[in-house]
Amino acid sequence: MEGGLGGNTGPTNPSDKSKVLDVKPLRTLVPLFPEPPEGPPFVCVPPNGPFLSGFSPFFPFSGQQVSQPTPDLNQNYLNSTAVPLRSVRAEPAPASGNGSHKHKSAGPSSVKKKAKRRKDSESVLTSLMNFNPGISLSERDDGNRQLVESVLLRFDALRRKLSQMEDAKELHSSIIKRSDLKAANMMLTKGVRTNMKKRIGVVPGVEIGDIFFFRMELSLVGLHFPSMAGIDYMAIKSGDLEGERVALSIVSSGGYDDDAEDPDVLVYSGQGGSASRDKEASDQQLVRGNLALERSFHRGNEVRVIRGLKDNVHQMSKVYVYDGLYKIQESWMEKGKSGCNMFKYKLGRIPGQPAAFATWKSIQKWKEGLPSRAGLIIPDLTSGAESTPVSLVNEVDDEKGPAYFTYSPTIKYSKPFKLVQPSYACSCHDACQPGNSNCSCIQKNGGDFPYTTNGVLACRKPMIYECGPTCPCIRNCKNRVIQTGLKAHLEVFKTRDRGWGLRSWDPIRAGTFICEYAGEVIDETKARQESGDGESEYIFHTNRLYESFKWNFEAESSEDFDIPSPVIISSKNSGNVARFMNHSCTPNVFWQPVMYEHNNEAFLHIAFFAKKHIPPMTELTFDYGIPQSGETQADNPPANGRKKCLCGSPKCRGYFY
Repeated sequence: MEGGLGGNTGPTNPSDKSKVLDVKPLRTLVPLFPEPPEGPPFVCVPPNGPFLSGFSPFFPFSGQQVSQPTPDLNQNYLNSTAVPLRSVRAEPAPASGNGSHKHKSAGPSSVKKKAKRRKDSESVLTSLMNFNPGISLSERDDGNRQLVESVLLRFDALRRKLSQMEDAKELHSSIIKRSDLKAANMMLTKGVRTNMKKRIGVVPGVEIGDIFFFRMELSLVGLHFPSMAGIDYMAIKSGDLEGERVALSIVSSGGYDDDAEDPDVLVYSGQGGSASRDKEASDQQLVRGNLALERSFHRGNEVRVIRGLKDNVHQMSKVYVYDGLYKIQESWMEKGKSGCNMFKYKLGRIPGQPAAFATWKSIQKWKEGLPSRAGLIIPDLTSGAESTPVSLVNEVDDEKGPAYFTYSPTIKYSKPFKLVQPSYACSCHDACQPGNSNCSCIQKNGGDFPYTTNGVLACRKPMIYECGPTCPCIRNCKNRVIQTGLKAHLEVFKTRDRGWGLRSWDPIRAGTFICEYAGEVIDETKARQESGDGESEYIFHTNRLYESFKWNFEAESSEDFDIPSPVIISSKNSGNVARFMNHSCTPNVFWQPVMYEHNNEAFLHIAFFAKKHIPPMTELTFDYGIPQSGETQADNPPANGRKKCLCGSPKCRGYFY
């Protein structure tokens, strides 16, 4: 690709954009179709800071509303007094209309209940604001991978909790309904951030291909500081004097006329000059970010590129992917669509970096069917059992697929999972609404709606109760998440050293439901027999010992599970995509017990959720856990049941069961 970049010379005529890009087509990939496997054939279908001294938090946490000035790009973002209210994306607005729940007029008791809930929520909000930063001054300046992931996990935990409270309408009406902004402000106020020191090039702890769902996440980890502006820059000091400004990073997300389809070349439009309510479009000026890009062109320094792409799951939102380091190769001015002059900067990706945006472009072509997926064996191994097809792919060797099994999308019980008390359906006739204290399903969840409006798990709980088949609420009720099947386009693929694995074509947001563990519920005797046959990797035990981790925000209650009696699930003969998830000592997926009733009988389900944001084509893994003493038979003690772990995690314990 280096030769391709070198040959991509810019136009001598500024208006001739045809010479700006010499787009190279992706390598044509020829699919591999096997002979029909033994046994019943698969049915194939087409794949479809604190703030620095002297600065305080912004409204509503400051106690009074402050005006939001037009951002001054000459000012260092770290010295900003407020986070602009329109700087990052909001959560998708709740659906209205047929899905709304009709409430009767509130009586005295209802008013008292609402007042108590609001008081309790304000108490929770106070405790959220008083959390322990847990990060030193040196760690704020210079980060590492563990710090970056910790900051992002804490931000998302806080944002989910605030979003849950907003959805329930338990926050005071004067508080703006932007959980991402509130969470970011609280993090900045407490100094829960890293890489505050601006720098050219690589940001410690941030990896190429990392994804972000909010602009403020970029700032919290030091990848791109401005919450609105697309160009971040800093002044280079020469001795005791402040020198010229150079560009550090840019965000290309469709706000301007960028040419951003080539995975190795980006033609970026300068900032400014856009039309608004109060002014017409005008010529861009060589100031601020534009001037910094021009200086970087002459100096030849590296510029970080973040690409903003449409979120296929939430169409009104964007996903930001860090695409690595680029260098500015040319700059010129041309007439934009508005008829005014715009600055253009052609950036070439530095060779030898891991693929990021190129992977997204390949996936887009696979979904369109041209070219077909390399190594494709079967477009849908579920034979239509899932609404979203699951590809089977092998790019490693000649193996045509895993051992035959019957695909089943859900768990099978020979008898119901009995509760101490009978389970009752709710009485909601439209959709269960957060904050509705009369909904029995919400009552079973401790008074909290377990999911945010967009279906993200708000927090881990001992048990989550979803609406069941006998609940009269509508089928797309927000409290029926794991019952709606797969949402991401998953792929079963052959790994180089760990057999078959599972990954996703789509980016996955933290807290998103991925799949449940399907199979047959078996007893201890059969579990011991299958373990003795070497098939223990196809057995899931709820009573194993699992590495504890904190996923909820600090103020949340215990995350320990509360399963009345152990459940053992075998996916050896019958199961779903979960049977292909490999073990990792540092997994990106966790399991959560979920229960819903059917004819007054409760059934337990094991649901997998994303522990953090997961980029496309990243293997999905969970912790298999450690057997308790009573799980294995005497002639197969835990010490002899160990298998060598190849997860590659820095915290790998060297084995798994």
